[in-house]
Amino acid sequence: MTAKITLKALLQNENECVMSPCVYDCASARAVELVGFKTMLLSGGEVGESMTGMLEATLSMDELLWATTRICDYSPLPMTVDINDGGGTPLSVHRTCLRMAKAGAMGVQLDDGHGGSLTREAYLSNIKAAVSALQGSPCILVARTDVSPKTDLEEAIARVSAAVDLGADMTMVVGLNNFEDAKTVGTRVPGWKVYPDQNSKNGIPEVVNEEIYPYGFRMISFHYLLKVAMAAMLEAGAQNFKNKNNVYSNEIAFPNGYKGHSALPMMNMQQWFDLEGKFTGVTRIFKVPGED
Repeated sequence: MTAKITLKALLQNENECVMSPCVYDCASARAVELVGFKTMLLSGGEVGESMTGMLEATLSMDELLWATTRICDYSPLPMTVDINDGGGTPLSVHRTCLRMAKAGAMGVQLDDGHGGSLTREAYLSNIKAAVSALQGSPCILVARTDVSPKTDLEEAIARVSAAVDLGADMTMVVGLNNFEDAKTVGTRVPGWKVYPDQNSKNGIPEVVNEEIYPYGFRMISFHYLLKVAMAAMLEAGAQNFKNKNNVYSNEIAFPNGYKGHSALPMMNMQQWFDLEGKFTGVTRIFKVPGED
């Protein structure tokens, strides 16, 4: 575990909504770190897409744990992990939460099944199991409901409010997409809240961060990394394919001015050479293979 601060401490120290982009591997985690984000959320959906090319529902818990362990071993940012329904039963949820906390997750986000398919009673049993598993660890519980606020806002509020009563540290009502619904949830659900999957309409964000903060929203999740990565790969790939060489992509410069065929200079590889030097007594300077 390399996180330099717990998620709970981070949120306690901030006086605005903390933006939490959805990552899926070490490279995406490094990208959000380099531009200044303070925390991140491991998206089950994007891990599924990047690792298996399939939907999130096909991703096994072991595959999600595999990604969690590697990112937490690498990145200094506290990360919340979307564990979906955690396996769906109290014992499986308990084990999943134990494993995620041990892997270094600073938060786990537990939902009530696709579309809120679990009954309220079954979901709250899982919340109890998660609270028990995380007790004494730095990892906090985000109780998420997938009950649509468009069709049953009252049920969504009832579920997450009950989760708070049972010990959940934060809540998330998926499907909020406007200030009025966010205000309703913020007013009626106690404690810290996550605004889910912030989006935009006609170039305007759904909500203004400063407006929802007073209603208990301390974190905002949002997607962009896998989309823009795919867009950039398609753009550069199309040009390289057309030109029958890799000049186009080689000339794309990172913010530090580096050009070339590799992303390694953005990954802080020198730290590993420096660590090796402590063991061998030999100083090595990192260079990208194939570069002068």
